[in-house]
Formats: sequence, structure tokens, C-alpha cells
Amino acid sequence: MSESDVSSDFALDSRLAADTMPIGDLGLSRLLLMNDARFPWVILVPRRPGMRDLIDLDEIDAATLLTEIRTVACALRDLVSPDKLNVAALGNMVPQLHVHVIARFTQDAAWPKPVWGIGGPEPYEAAVRDAFVTDLARAVGLA
Repeated sequence: MSESDVSSDFALDSRLAADTMPIGDLGLSRLLLMNDARFPWVILVPRRPGMRDLIDLDEIDAATLLTEIRTVACALRDLVSPDKLNVAALGNMVPQLHVHVIARFTQDAAWPKPVWGIGGPEPYEAAVRDAFVTDLARAVGLA
């Protein structure tokens, strides 16, 4: 698909929109920050309508998504120096194709379990969130 096709008919799932803050648009994906200060956690959503699973993407988009995941994961690692990076595309609750990249620490609230279902989210303070978004956007080449 051409670059002009990336945004056509794309709409972000309302549950993703409610739980995140936009960082910016990469070549294929919208990059979002999960609003939970307990975990440095971003989500990539390919701007293609109707995608549910990774295998729904054509080969070019799949390769692009993998490159974007790697770029974002490397930037996140460089910014926060986690003990582990988790990358997951589950979609059990939100069927729209999206990929989580989560920086994990042995001392975080959920370690070593998954972040889902462990306590309630703790929203970022606005200044901390805005600084993190700026730093991450710069690190992935969006600023």
C-alpha cells in the first residue's frame, strides 16, 4: 500500500484512545503512551483499517511494523534502562491490531507477572508525562 493509504479510513479504537496519549505517527503506526506511570509503556497501532492480527498485514507492512517496534523498543530502552522489554500483540480485549512495548523492572508493581490486572493504573502527572512524550518522540525521530 502507498503512504497515502496509511490514514484512509483509519480510526483508533475508543478504548485505546481513552487509556493513552498520542506521541505521534510513525511511517505506519500511531505511537501512543499508556497513561500508567507505574510502567513505561507504549503502544503502536498500524494505521490500517480492519487489522486484527499481525498476519492481516501484507508483507511490506509487517516488515515496516517490525522495524517500528524495534525503533521504539530501542528508544525506550535507551531512555529508561529497563531490566527487560516486553513486546506483545494480544488483542483479547481490544481487537484492533496493536502492539505493546513495555519497559519492565524487577522492582515494578507487577514483576515478574504481566502488567495486566495488577492494581489500577496510576495516571502520569502532566509535567512528567509531557516530558516523557517529548523525550520519546525525539528518540524515535518524531521531534
